[in-house]
Amino acid sequence: MSLQEEIDKRKTFAIISHPDAGKTTLTEKLLLFGGAIQVAGAVKSNKIKKTSTSDFMEIEKQRGISVATSVMTFEYLGKRVNILDTPGHKDFAEDTYRTLTAVDSVILVVDSVKGVEEQTEKLMAVCRMRNTPVIIFINKLDREGRDPFDLLEELEKKLSISTRPLSWPINQGSDFKGVFNLYRKHLSLFESGKQTLADEVISIQDIHSEELANYLPGKDIAKLREDVELIEGLYEPFDIELYRSGLLAPVFFGSAINNFGVQEVLETFLEIAPSPLARQADMRMVEPTEEKLSGFVFKIHANLDPNHRDRIAFFRVCSGKFERNKFYYHSRLAKNLRFANPTTFMANEKILTSEAFPGDVIGLYDSGNFKIGDTLTEGEKLQFKGIPSFSPELFRELENRDPMKSKQLEKGINQLSEEGVAQLFIQEPGNRKIIGTVGELQFEVIQFRLEHEYGAKCSFVPLKFYKAFWLSCADRKMLETFMQRKAHAIARDKDGNPVFFAESEWNVTYAKQDFPDIEFHTMSE
Repeated sequence: MSLQEEIDKRKTFAIISHPDAGKTTLTEKLLLFGGAIQVAGAVKSNKIKKTSTSDFMEIEKQRGISVATSVMTFEYLGKRVNILDTPGHKDFAEDTYRTLTAVDSVILVVDSVKGVEEQTEKLMAVCRMRNTPVIIFINKLDREGRDPFDLLEELEKKLSISTRPLSWPINQGSDFKGVFNLYRKHLSLFESGKQTLADEVISIQDIHSEELANYLPGKDIAKLREDVELIEGLYEPFDIELYRSGLLAPVFFGSAINNFGVQEVLETFLEIAPSPLARQADMRMVEPTEEKLSGFVFKIHANLDPNHRDRIAFFRVCSGKFERNKFYYHSRLAKNLRFANPTTFMANEKILTSEAFPGDVIGLYDSGNFKIGDTLTEGEKLQFKGIPSFSPELFRELENRDPMKSKQLEKGINQLSEEGVAQLFIQEPGNRKIIGTVGELQFEVIQFRLEHEYGAKCSFVPLKFYKAFWLSCADRKMLETFMQRKAHAIARDKDGNPVFFAESEWNVTYAKQDFPDIEFHTMSE
């Protein structure tokens, strides 16, 4: 198969949502269609091995939430599908933002009962920054929820994106009868609690056909015809180019837990979603069809398998072909590396692979060479752009509870910060470690993982900082003067960049007035 054919075959996307909208359930149902698992509802009934579900870390099992991105690959209808299932919880938003740099499109899951929630808005803002194409799946139609027209209006208003329904629900809650696929013109009838794949799809090209009376009561037929007429009158025909430009979001309705409406989303997605796209690097645009390999690390995970203490870099191939045991150039370290055991993923189940193509996400065993954002090429000194670190919202000093385990604590916190679990800042004198996070739950995860993976115990002392600002200035002397004057509030991030901790907004305003040539950044790439 040629490189172009391999590229055309691939679809790499993330599933994003507010917590509890049904994202992980939808992921599992997509895996069901791909034959990657055998029983739908397996998360609820534990009928499949724990390793095949996407929430695999011990703390995830205890808390019932996703705190790390999982990668899953399967084949369906001749396409190779790479799903990146992201954490829904807002405390782990940074992991999701980084993941969005590694995908070509997104499926956004919205709860039909709650509508657009705060985290949904934040995630969409990140998608809009990159013009990422988005498909919206409105979930939980088997519950009494909001009116579908009201939901569409709210989506457009709060997410600042035009929508176009491609399927439409026939009632909802206890009276939910199914969905009419506006894109393919067929009817799918709902059976509550059905856990197998939907084989029966009734194709009805003309919604005014009398044949509908064989399947639905008269009042439902009248309402469906009225709704479809309104949709066709209100909305322009679906435009694939507007969708691929990130300006138009097709909308589907269904119930992921009942495996309903999922097949419509998957099959339409495979038809309309973009294959791997060109990527912006520091020097130039990189096309996927280029013969030489290039790609970047967007995530690092240590101890994916607690028995083996392994550390894996998640690598997105951007161009060319990745081959096992071939030497590749590490741009930041300026040295060549070879990978004997690259893997593809099925949640935390890893399968050895000998090659990978643009769009693929592979796992590279890492002995400490990689940081998030690192680039591999076939010799070109290239750096892919745009893996952001945002200013944390909570700051705490890390305290060692067991002086006999200082080395373990040092190793553990360095590895966790390189994974992106939290941001680590070092303050001198005294090598004082300050941890910055987006939410409280991240501190729990750090504490849990340090103890269970590294045997180190710690506690956290709250610090009253308002925000962290990365500093830059053309005048080196001025920057040094500022850092000396504010020494009590200066630290360095994991890459050695200077950071200023402001105790209040007034603090920052005052510093900017005193040092007008210094730039204060709330984001670092």
